[in-house]
Amino acid sequence: MRLHQLPQGARFEYQGKIFTKIGPLTATSAEGSLQLIPRHAELRPLDAMPPQVAADAEKSVQVASVRAAFDLFCQRCAPLVGDAGQGEFSAARENFLASLQ
Repeated sequence: MRLHQLPQGARFEYQGKIFTKIGPLTATSAEGSLQLIPRHAELRPLDAMPPQVAADAEKSVQVASVRAAFDLFCQRCAPLVGDAGQGEFSAARENFLASLQ
Protein backbone atom coordinates (compact mmCIF):
# COMPACT_ATOMS: atom_id res chain seq x y z
CA MET A 1 0.00 0.00 0.00
CA ARG A 2 1.19 3.54 -0.72
CA LEU A 3 1.07 6.55 1.62
CA HIS A 4 -1.52 8.42 -0.47
CA GLN A 5 -3.93 5.50 0.07
CA LEU A 6 -3.85 5.88 3.86
CA PRO A 7 -6.05 8.36 5.72
CA GLN A 8 -4.52 11.07 7.91
CA GLY A 9 -3.57 9.64 11.32
CA ALA A 10 -3.23 6.05 10.06
CA ARG A 11 -0.45 3.96 11.52
CA PHE A 12 1.80 1.89 9.27
CA GLU A 13 5.10 0.03 9.17
CA TYR A 14 7.91 1.21 6.89
CA GLN A 15 11.46 -0.16 6.91
CA GLY A 16 10.78 -1.99 10.19
CA LYS A 17 9.59 1.12 12.06
CA ILE A 18 6.09 2.21 13.10
CA PHE A 19 4.87 5.59 11.74
CA THR A 20 1.75 7.73 11.86
CA LYS A 21 0.75 9.65 8.72
CA ILE A 22 0.61 13.40 9.34
CA GLY A 23 0.70 14.77 5.80
CA PRO A 24 0.61 13.83 2.11
CA LEU A 25 4.26 12.71 2.18
CA THR A 26 5.19 12.90 5.86
CA ALA A 27 4.88 10.76 8.94
CA THR A 28 6.13 10.72 12.51
CA SER A 29 7.86 7.74 14.05
CA ALA A 30 7.03 6.31 17.47
CA GLU A 31 10.07 8.23 18.77
CA GLY A 32 8.59 11.48 17.46
CA SER A 33 10.94 12.15 14.55
CA LEU A 34 9.52 13.50 11.29
CA GLN A 35 10.23 11.53 8.12
CA LEU A 36 9.52 12.08 4.44
CA ILE A 37 8.00 8.90 2.96
CA PRO A 38 8.73 8.38 -0.76
CA ARG A 39 5.70 8.02 -3.04
CA HIS A 40 6.92 4.64 -4.27
CA ALA A 41 7.39 3.22 -0.75
CA GLU A 42 5.49 0.01 0.05
CA LEU A 43 3.83 0.34 3.45
CA ARG A 44 2.11 -2.17 5.71
CA PRO A 45 -0.97 -0.60 7.33
CA LEU A 46 -1.44 -1.39 11.02
CA ASP A 47 -4.94 0.04 11.48
CA ALA A 48 -8.14 -1.25 9.94
CA MET A 49 -8.84 0.57 6.68
CA PRO A 50 -12.20 2.32 6.28
CA PRO A 51 -14.48 0.62 3.78
CA GLN A 52 -14.18 1.75 0.15
CA VAL A 53 -17.85 2.77 0.21
CA ALA A 54 -16.95 5.68 2.46
CA ALA A 55 -14.39 6.96 -0.06
CA ASP A 56 -16.94 6.62 -2.88
CA ALA A 57 -19.55 8.52 -0.84
CA GLU A 58 -17.05 11.30 -0.16
CA LYS A 59 -16.27 11.53 -3.88
CA SER A 60 -19.96 11.80 -4.77
CA VAL A 61 -20.33 14.67 -2.32
CA GLN A 62 -17.39 16.42 -3.93
CA VAL A 63 -18.79 15.84 -7.44
CA ALA A 64 -22.17 17.25 -6.41
CA SER A 65 -20.47 20.32 -4.98
CA VAL A 66 -18.36 20.85 -8.13
CA ARG A 67 -21.41 20.35 -10.36
CA ALA A 68 -23.42 22.95 -8.41
CA ALA A 69 -20.59 25.48 -8.52
CA PHE A 70 -20.03 24.87 -12.24
CA ASP A 71 -23.75 25.27 -13.01
CA LEU A 72 -23.72 28.65 -11.25
CA PHE A 73 -20.59 29.62 -13.18
CA CYS A 74 -22.24 28.66 -16.49
CA GLN A 75 -25.40 30.61 -15.67
CA ARG A 76 -23.34 33.74 -15.10
CA CYS A 77 -21.12 33.23 -18.17
CA ALA A 78 -23.75 32.23 -20.72
CA PRO A 79 -25.01 35.82 -21.30
CA LEU A 80 -21.43 36.99 -21.86
CA VAL A 81 -20.71 34.45 -24.60
CA GLY A 82 -23.21 35.80 -27.10
CA ASP A 83 -25.34 33.95 -29.64
CA ALA A 84 -22.45 33.02 -31.93
CA GLY A 85 -20.59 31.13 -29.20
CA GLN A 86 -23.53 29.45 -27.46
CA GLY A 87 -23.11 26.13 -29.30
CA GLU A 88 -19.44 25.83 -28.44
CA PHE A 89 -20.09 27.01 -24.87
CA SER A 90 -22.81 24.36 -24.41
CA ALA A 91 -20.59 21.63 -25.85
CA ALA A 92 -17.72 22.59 -23.56
CA ARG A 93 -20.11 22.58 -20.58
CA GLU A 94 -21.38 19.10 -21.45
CA ASN A 95 -17.82 17.79 -21.91
CA PHE A 96 -16.85 19.11 -18.50
CA LEU A 97 -19.89 17.61 -16.78
CA ALA A 98 -19.28 14.26 -18.49
CA SER A 99 -15.72 14.25 -17.14
CA LEU A 100 -17.04 14.35 -13.57
CA GLN A 101 -18.57 10.89 -13.84
